[in-house]
Amino acid sequence: MLKQMEGSRAVAEAIALCRPEVICAYPISPQTHIVEALGEFVKDGSLAPCEFINVESEFAAMSVAIGSSAAGARTYTATASQGLLFMAEAVYNASGLGLPIVMTVANRSIGAPINIWNDHSDALSQRDSGWLQIFAETNQEALDLHIQAFRLAEELSLPIMVCMDGFILTHAYERVDMPTQEQVDAYLPKYEPRQVLDPAEPVSIGAMVGPEAFMEVRYLAHAKQMDALRLIPEYAAEFKKVFGRDSGGLVHSYRTEEADTIVVAMGSVLGTIKDVVDEMREAGHRIGVLGITLFRPFPIVQVREALRRAKRVVVLEKSMAVGLGGILATNVGMALAAKPIDVYTVVAGLGGRPITMRSLHALFRRAEKNDLDPVTFLDLNHSLIAKQMERERAKRRSGPAAEAMLRDVGVVAAKLA
Repeated sequence: MLKQMEGSRAVAEAIALCRPEVICAYPISPQTHIVEALGEFVKDGSLAPCEFINVESEFAAMSVAIGSSAAGARTYTATASQGLLFMAEAVYNASGLGLPIVMTVANRSIGAPINIWNDHSDALSQRDSGWLQIFAETNQEALDLHIQAFRLAEELSLPIMVCMDGFILTHAYERVDMPTQEQVDAYLPKYEPRQVLDPAEPVSIGAMVGPEAFMEVRYLAHAKQMDALRLIPEYAAEFKKVFGRDSGGLVHSYRTEEADTIVVAMGSVLGTIKDVVDEMREAGHRIGVLGITLFRPFPIVQVREALRRAKRVVVLEKSMAVGLGGILATNVGMALAAKPIDVYTVVAGLGGRPITMRSLHALFRRAEKNDLDPVTFLDLNHSLIAKQMERERAKRRSGPAAEAMLRDVGVVAAKLA
């Protein structure tokens, strides 16, 4: 059924159709509307049987999710930004225990300084935690990916993050095709946990493991993630049969045929990049786009195949490895290690800074001329940085850089003399 609705509401309705048995939640923008809606569904009885548990922190939310999943319940939660960092210890425990928890990460920057707007630094900070990570480009895809996520997590007995851009998607109203309960039931089997706490069959979940088996346990988690590379395309193909649309998968190519320059990105920014590529294609430029849907495990073989004919690759990412440069770009570079292809890292949109078509046009034209640095910061205010660095050279006690630079741009009133 076609509906015009907020992205968060669409995701909440999709999750409800998956029949979760436990939802544990602590509100943090921009994921709050998702769990608020699910709380309403539980309260009015439209989502039953399901226990909605209000917890006192994000750490508690993941701890409850671990307990309910270990007890054999289909479990869901959501978080963002500092909330994801607060639950980090439990995030690693969930994957280490092999528990199929599904969690929405409404992507938002992490501090300091405090910032509530979108980038991918929160999810990518947990890229090595053992969770599968998939990124949605649109609200329709976010809706669809959650349905696929429950099936994938429960088949592999691994947790999965479904990442959608905070505010850009979570708070945007778009038309989505909401499936019926019958469709979801036909696609998503009844939950049969691979491990469960049962007094009739006592087991230890979370036992201490020493050097004699720790590496093997960790390798098993790696092997299961590699198995996801096989399952995800299969589940996406089956999803298309049941729901009638392409959604999910590992990567998506757009106008990459005979492209000399291919732009790689994740999330909602792909829509803007595609618009720019369309305009540049009409002007005769040989450029295309590769969208990464699955980030963990990283689809090295599929990325290599999609980019093998390119002369240059521009990885545009909304995250940064401080002291190194790109996070996504590092993974792309690994895929192309044996290929004579120039790979440029472009860090953009940090803290919600707009990524405009005008800036992308200029960036891609520079890339075509191989006129980019190995790491480029799109629309960086170099004069603002230079002023702050000069301030710090001139005065030892120069104060907080964030406050000083806000004054420079006129956002915070200057200190009275």
